[in-house]
Amino acid sequence: MNTPHVKRRRTLLLGLLAAGTLPLLQGCFPVVATGVASGAMMIADRRTSGIYVEDEGIEWKGASRLREHFGTLNHINVTSYNRNVLLTGEVQNDNVRAEAERLVAGIENVRGIINELSIGAPSSMTARANDGLITSNVKARFVDGRSFAANHVKVVTEANVVFLMGLVTRAEADAASEIARTSQGVRKVVRVFEYVSDEDARRMDARIGSNSSSR
Repeated sequence: MNTPHVKRRRTLLLGLLAAGTLPLLQGCFPVVATGVASGAMMIADRRTSGIYVEDEGIEWKGASRLREHFGTLNHINVTSYNRNVLLTGEVQNDNVRAEAERLVAGIENVRGIINELSIGAPSSMTARANDGLITSNVKARFVDGRSFAANHVKVVTEANVVFLMGLVTRAEADAASEIARTSQGVRKVVRVFEYVSDEDARRMDARIGSNSSSR
């Protein structure tokens, strides 16, 4: 039965899962904030539309720059949220790890780098697919939990370690961390949040509501 709640959940899940596939597409073409999925995610995001687009550009530029510099010998994921960049994956040695950080830090609009690159052989496609399933499961559980707006938390999984990003209150961060921690296959949860006050969160959410109603 397609009740309003079921329809809303289905729509949000589709948007979240579509957004989760974007890093997989970065090696093929520039991902810009256009289309139904990206447009819907932008409207519902606590970041301004300008910063949302900047983050998309940082991710594409970072992936492109690293691929040109290192080729395929290293596996590096670039995730930008509010212009803070999370680097995850596997690299050959500490020199590559440091150089990757330097290259991405030099991209316009980058505010900071969280370097979580590990030293080792690139992960297998099977391992990456499993990480993708963990990410999708965590996002779905966010939606089912209904204790906070699921689209306010970005989920990145690498080697069964879940990284959580977003502009969130402490209560939202705790709720998201607990859901991720108790999700199947998760080995560890790393919080990479930017914390905002309850007042600031209400202000950002009011802007989101205003943007949605104007469409």
